[in-house]
Amino acid sequence: MATTVGDSPLGHTKQSQPLIIIASSLGAVFEWYDFYLYGLLATIITAQFFSGVNETTGFIFALAAFAAGFAVRPFGALVFGRIGDVVGRKNTFLVTMAIMGLSTFLVGLLPSYASAGVAAPIMLVALRLLQGLALGGEYGGAATYVAEHAPQKKRGLFTSFIQTTASLGLFAALLIVIGVRTAVGEAAFASWGWRIPFIVSIALLAVSLWIRMQLEESPVFQKMKEEGKTSKAPLTEAFAKWGNLKIVLIALFGAVVGQGVVFYTSQFYALFFLEKNLRVDGPTTNILIALALLIATPGFIFFGWLSDRIGRKWIILSGCALAALTYMPLFHALSQAANPALYAAQASSPVAVVANPAECSVQFDPVGKNKFDSSSCDIAKSYLAKAGISYANVVAPAGTVAQIKIGTATIPVVDPAKVTGPARAAAIKVFGGEVKAALTKVGYPEKANPAQINKPLVVAILVVLVLYVTMVYGPIAALLVELFPTRIRYTSMSLPYHIGNGWFGGFLPTIAFAMVAATGDIYYGLWYPILACAVTAVVGLVFLPETFRRSLDG
Repeated sequence: MATTVGDSPLGHTKQSQPLIIIASSLGAVFEWYDFYLYGLLATIITAQFFSGVNETTGFIFALAAFAAGFAVRPFGALVFGRIGDVVGRKNTFLVTMAIMGLSTFLVGLLPSYASAGVAAPIMLVALRLLQGLALGGEYGGAATYVAEHAPQKKRGLFTSFIQTTASLGLFAALLIVIGVRTAVGEAAFASWGWRIPFIVSIALLAVSLWIRMQLEESPVFQKMKEEGKTSKAPLTEAFAKWGNLKIVLIALFGAVVGQGVVFYTSQFYALFFLEKNLRVDGPTTNILIALALLIATPGFIFFGWLSDRIGRKWIILSGCALAALTYMPLFHALSQAANPALYAAQASSPVAVVANPAECSVQFDPVGKNKFDSSSCDIAKSYLAKAGISYANVVAPAGTVAQIKIGTATIPVVDPAKVTGPARAAAIKVFGGEVKAALTKVGYPEKANPAQINKPLVVAILVVLVLYVTMVYGPIAALLVELFPTRIRYTSMSLPYHIGNGWFGGFLPTIAFAMVAATGDIYYGLWYPILACAVTAVVGLVFLPETFRRSLDG
């Protein structure tokens, strides 16, 4: 059949358009499945690989290792983007898939911290870096490949199927995690069952590679190669010439930064928030997120289709603006629905730490060995951070021994200047018991009560959050492909995409939880995505061009 670019036939291919979309999408689903398994199991990964540090730091380290894969995505975009523009689209994303799949399989075989010490987290991070490099080359290739096969008036629709792959990959990972958890039980899953979803991915890798190998090269690229018009130095053309670099920067700050933070806030931060801050058990959290994804995922196709009719820009910017305006009330509503007892206790009996700020450390230790027991303020905040209790800070004069206020009750903190060694440890243990008793008395639960979770409302809120993702993510591939010329398209679109998603988005859970640990406010981390979305909405409104009527043949 004739494959069209713009409105004109370009070459001939034995492939049908459904095959192109399905093959490209299934391969991407597998890669996202690999990448997101780690995020879903962050709490278990903390125990398995970061058990040598305190609990709060360990969780942030686990999120940092999750983010490490995102940190190198722009470098993968540069390496594989260049190969894709010089050698071709098809072979490049075959290589990225193989690297991703083997790295994921090996995570399931890694020794734990208990058996290998510090070597275990080092190996884990190394595999995450390989995954990130591979993913950096995958997305640009798949999006470019599908767009270069698509008719102009259906480009948003066709590429929107690629956009579903991240959510479908997460959904697949959720289903397998839920299935294994149910089959082996929570204790066995935490001990060894978590490895199964990683190990079985080797079979998915074989199937996905076979599917991808059925594809032919993009006709746009093939025509350009036959005419000798391929770029000899795509990196130089893409980033050393101001005309194209300017478009890269506009794409980054006027579209992709907001898209990236919406994606990771609405799906991953929401998941972590439910499990870590609202203390909803892991299996329930996974099921709630999976239901929301199942309901909202068609939104990717809808907004991709809509962008072919009204344009890409306004849909993406509207999603960013809505997220900036509503994240705070939505997450408050999520708290009330998921753990009403905790939400009520926070409202009726708020917790505050009264202390001299000069004596207070940020509750995140880069070394991982700080016990936070050298000042009364640190002792108070360390207990509350570990318990996941939101608190306010009240300034006290120098020399004041810190206090914790829980509603009308006041609990004095251990003064470490007066007790040392075993006596200090014993005193801190007694203090912790007093705080726990006071929290329990006014209604603070240790965990969310499954019977009290308003599950329909939680799912409804999560669906709204995911619909924001579909608004910003559904049209983004078509927009990025249309912004750049064919000869440097793979390279040019991949870098802003992976900076926006890999750095601004991928680091979001780590940054947000570090902000929470620093302030004590479980909602404070939301200011990061709110600000990023607001910046994108403004920059995009002023500088981002509309692209949906552009031809790709050039």
